Amino acid sequence: ELWWQLRHWEAIGRKKKKDCPGKAISEPTSAWLFNSIMNKHADMMDNVPEPVVLPRERSDEESAKVLGEILPVVLENNGYDQAYDHACWEKLKHGTAAYGVFWDGGKENGLGDISIRVVDLLKLYWEPGITDLQDSRNLFLVELVDQDLLEEEYPQLRGKLGGTQIDVKQYLYDDQVDNSGKSIVVDWYYKLRAPSGRQLLHYCKFCGNTVLYASENDPAFRERGFYDHGRYPIVMDVLYPEKGTPCGFGYVAICKDPQTYIDRLFGSILDNALEATNRRYFIGGNTGMNEADLLDKSKKLIHVEGGLDELHLREVAYDPLSGIYVNIAQLKIDELKETSANRDVNSGGKTGGVTAASAIAALQEAGNKSSRDIIASSYRTHTEVCKLCVELIRQFYTERRAFRVTGPGGDYSFVDFDNSGMREQQIGTDAGGAPLYRVPVFDLKMRAQKKNPFSRMEQNERAKELYGLGFFNPERAQEALGALEMMDFEGIDKVREQAREGQTLLKMVEQLGAQVQQLSSMVATLTGDGNAAALTDVQPRRGAPGAGAPAPTGMGESESARILQAQTPMTGYGQRLAKRSTPEVE
Repeated sequence: ELWWQLRHWEAIGRKKKKDCPGKAISEPTSAWLFNSIMNKHADMMDNVPEPVVLPRERSDEESAKVLGEILPVVLENNGYDQAYDHACWEKLKHGTAAYGVFWDGGKENGLGDISIRVVDLLKLYWEPGITDLQDSRNLFLVELVDQDLLEEEYPQLRGKLGGTQIDVKQYLYDDQVDNSGKSIVVDWYYKLRAPSGRQLLHYCKFCGNTVLYASENDPAFRERGFYDHGRYPIVMDVLYPEKGTPCGFGYVAICKDPQTYIDRLFGSILDNALEATNRRYFIGGNTGMNEADLLDKSKKLIHVEGGLDELHLREVAYDPLSGIYVNIAQLKIDELKETSANRDVNSGGKTGGVTAASAIAALQEAGNKSSRDIIASSYRTHTEVCKLCVELIRQFYTERRAFRVTGPGGDYSFVDFDNSGMREQQIGTDAGGAPLYRVPVFDLKMRAQKKNPFSRMEQNERAKELYGLGFFNPERAQEALGALEMMDFEGIDKVREQAREGQTLLKMVEQLGAQVQQLSSMVATLTGDGNAAALTDVQPRRGAPGAGAPAPTGMGESESARILQAQTPMTGYGQRLAKRSTPEVE
């Protein structure tokens, strides 16, 4: 946290100048590490995940549709965007973020609802040596709570609060934190194996030696476990994993060494510059010079008694530093940028010689590989969080609830929902007559809630390019479909569908045109009038100006015939029609 706060001189044990007179004059704190973390966080917030619920079986389509509408509402009611924002900072700085997905029976006026929050890693304890948190036999979540609040909520604790053998680690706070009136409350989750072979998750809450709640003592949960899903309600989002621990390391661990050398090098360069600009002198003992006049730059005259030469007064010479040291400092900056994958083009800057918008966009897209990798791992974590939410909905949403669902256009509707469509469903019996059950299973996919401005601009440019190439022209639908099969971009399915619809519509128009010609020939045969058949030959040329429009009224015979001759093939009936009067032409 001190490195993140640009207080890394305190983190590496440097003292103030007054405590160490011989140290460097300046201790600069550049923000290259801060800038790297900030840009990665901005990339993650441009792609806030949103769940899409898909059914495994056709019979669960309706439940999946309604669940997909209310699950974003449940996340929104829990302030998940804020929790995601906080977790992103934790993941980038410390390498690990932890989400807690719990059932809070006190929400909604006692009806209960899901509670999602970011868990502090210093308050979480698991079995050493494991990599997956679910493999730990026990999981402890500790919290410091005021003793008066504990005694008010749990009267059995009166007179029992005080000393504790558990030490809770804390951060280096600037404020004075007094924990004298607090006691540690432990939430203990542990797994047991039921006689049927099913794994059960039980929960015990205790303070000191007093048990406040135990699911094994609760008849409602003794046989089934506290949570039906049987998993710990903690999900870890790891940046760079390590062996033997469910945690990882972040950008501070990677970049603090180059950041240290950057600040030390620039501190030395600044010290040299300050000394060179602050002129100092050697003064002999018998010069008789008035030092006050020498130091007072407002005085034009400096009084000297006796002779004055270079032996009595000489300026202290400082050799300027070579430019190689500045180059070394710049190399360390480039090292930090490369290590953290935060190059100039990723931050919106342009590379030398690259000025075209498409080239800059291509460089940014190629340079965002690490950001996409970080976002993909966060999406996997978000999938696990949503799975726990679905399981809690399946277990605890026994009463019908109303949700306001907002549509794509901003209009909203109200949906009533309970877990009746998600419970176990009997599908028959086995050979011994015992009932067989199935549990509806839903797949979760993640997508970004909204695009950042650059992504929207890129998609708009792609749409204009496809339009210019004729991808939306029904006559070139076959060519467009062939090209789209070899392309890959977001929204390609919709473009492919539009091309197919245009191709289908064109075929229908052509078929209807052929039927009209057949019907016209039949009418001409039955009536003996050749005009009906001949009219089918009067078709404007494709792309001709004014094609398909009737001749304007008020024209003379010659003008009308000239326009008609320009728009129709002048053969057969067309030649005879051009010689007729204007009303007949119309």
